[in-house]
Amino acid sequence: MNKAAGDGRATHEPSRRGWFARLLYWLIVLAVWGVIAVMGVIIWYAYDLPSVDKLSAIQRKPSLTLLDYKGREIARFGDVYGEPVQASQLPKHLPHAVVATEDRRFYSHFGVDPIGLSRAMVTNLFAGRIVQGGSTISQQLAKNVFLTHQRTLKRKVQEFLLALWLEANFSKDQILTLYLNRVYLGAGAYGVDAAARRYFNKPAAKVNLAEAAMLAGLLKAPSRLAPTRNLKAARTRAAVVLNNMVAAGYIDAGTAKAAKAKPAGLRRGRAGVSAQPARYFADWVMDRLTDYLGPTERNLVIRTTLDRDMQAAAETAMMRITGPSARKQKIGQGALLAMTPRGAVRAMVGGKDYGKSQYNRATQARRQPGSAYKPVVFLTGLEAGIRPDATFMDKPITVDGWSPKNYAGKYRGKISYTDALAFSSNSVAVQVQEKVGRDEVAATARRLGLSAANPRHPSMALGVVETSLLRLTAAYAAFANQGYGILPHGILEVRDGTGNVLYRRQGAGRGEVARPWHVAEMNRMLEVTIQRGTGRNARIGRPAAGKTGTSQDYRDAWFLGYTAQLVAGVWLGNDNGGPMNRVTGGGAPARLWRDFMKAAHKGLSAKPLGRAGGKPLGRAGGKPPVGRPSENLLDKLWRSLGSSGDARPGQGRDLNDPANREGQ
Repeated sequence: MNKAAGDGRATHEPSRRGWFARLLYWLIVLAVWGVIAVMGVIIWYAYDLPSVDKLSAIQRKPSLTLLDYKGREIARFGDVYGEPVQASQLPKHLPHAVVATEDRRFYSHFGVDPIGLSRAMVTNLFAGRIVQGGSTISQQLAKNVFLTHQRTLKRKVQEFLLALWLEANFSKDQILTLYLNRVYLGAGAYGVDAAARRYFNKPAAKVNLAEAAMLAGLLKAPSRLAPTRNLKAARTRAAVVLNNMVAAGYIDAGTAKAAKAKPAGLRRGRAGVSAQPARYFADWVMDRLTDYLGPTERNLVIRTTLDRDMQAAAETAMMRITGPSARKQKIGQGALLAMTPRGAVRAMVGGKDYGKSQYNRATQARRQPGSAYKPVVFLTGLEAGIRPDATFMDKPITVDGWSPKNYAGKYRGKISYTDALAFSSNSVAVQVQEKVGRDEVAATARRLGLSAANPRHPSMALGVVETSLLRLTAAYAAFANQGYGILPHGILEVRDGTGNVLYRRQGAGRGEVARPWHVAEMNRMLEVTIQRGTGRNARIGRPAAGKTGTSQDYRDAWFLGYTAQLVAGVWLGNDNGGPMNRVTGGGAPARLWRDFMKAAHKGLSAKPLGRAGGKPLGRAGGKPPVGRPSENLLDKLWRSLGSSGDARPGQGRDLNDPANREGQ
């Protein structure tokens, strides 16, 4: 038995050894070929490495200078570069904050940190998402200077090779110096010195510990964490950096606690952060710049339609209305837009605080205009032959099972067509719409540049169709200019840095969208609205016309109005659509409009609103012709472009299309 067992082991052991030998052989073969393949990939990508000459030259992005229509500078945009700094000459806490957070083993690895990379892989694996990076400072410098930010195998291999090259040719302090001078830190600031000047109005050599921690914290997500955009998030991240410095042994816990107790804050100054006015307008203009020029890397000087004085007046008026007193009225946000009767935007406020929200409520938000839509209905009635002194019964009515209610349930009985608009009768507005036809009202809206996607419901007369302040103000401009459709625009001329003209606006418009005699009648009716109607709070001591608007449950409050020189619209409400505390268009919006228009017209002579030269008005002069203007080619183009409704951010080509040019 023992011999048999021994013979069994003797027969199995050689076969087992043979199996292990074959496995080892093929593992060695695979390893060799794997190394050859990896080396081949490295050599292939190394052959295509970018030139290292970029290391000595900073590639600056083009700058944009915006001027108002009088040639006065209103804003300057572009990357900011500070003075070159040496890591050894900075306060120690600044490079320490960067190293502790971005690459704690910076002084001990050879450009690539296998330990740090392995730790990041394990951390991300357990987290189920990327929460920690494994790139060293040398790798980040290689990526920022030489490579794109695309996440590809080629870029990663080249980043690895360039990091090794940097380590072989430069000392650690030299690499850190290059990194601190080139890294992006948000708000257009490249390098720690530029960021220190942008955020703290001081050079990097003078930042304290809390400020150094904030700068280092921005490296994780510079655009999102920039203190100009989100100071709270920047401070939270700075606290994390201070903890990292404690863990790395650069500071003790007491020092970190003291720095957290006095976090860094923004310091405004000539070289630091500026509360640049007209930021909403500047964003709107720059978003449309490529429509005119296409991509360009040249420095540009853009002469806009803005009036710097009017813009200041608009921002002051908005601040006054949406300040602390607005809390009782639950007014969370507001927007104001002013333009010439030909569509040149003179002032734009897209919200009460650009620093907290860059969402432009003047151009991007779409809300229900309420009774501010009624001039569309009443113009349609004029075109159908209804006279301003025609009478209606302001009374409860029911249409298709729906019963519109007047504000506060008040009805005036027998009332003129003019007074029905002036006192904003919902009952009469619906009666007029039903008399002339809902399709006719929708067609008028399209001609005026409003949404073509109007609901065919009787409530359309009461402004349930969502629109933007930009479009609604542009529609009222047709009343101010005797019936011509306009294209709101913000750019007059673009030159490059050497003065060459790249674009200049030419004169052309959408043509006539309403007969001048019908517009003249609308002017007189809307004048009455301000003189003794719902818009009494908007009286400015000179000829002006306008209309109030309030959506259901006080969610939106509007005032749209104009003089012979300027058209302006105001919206107040809340971003979440929540109701305000009984704020109507005739209240805060009308007062805001009044305050702005008084300031905007300072020094201007009073002019009467446009009249239909020579055309008969009212019964005293005979009945004017009834009907609508015929569409021209540009008007059809406008309708086709606007057929899908109001423009959203980045769409609105019909609002500022170089193909549809119009004079200032």
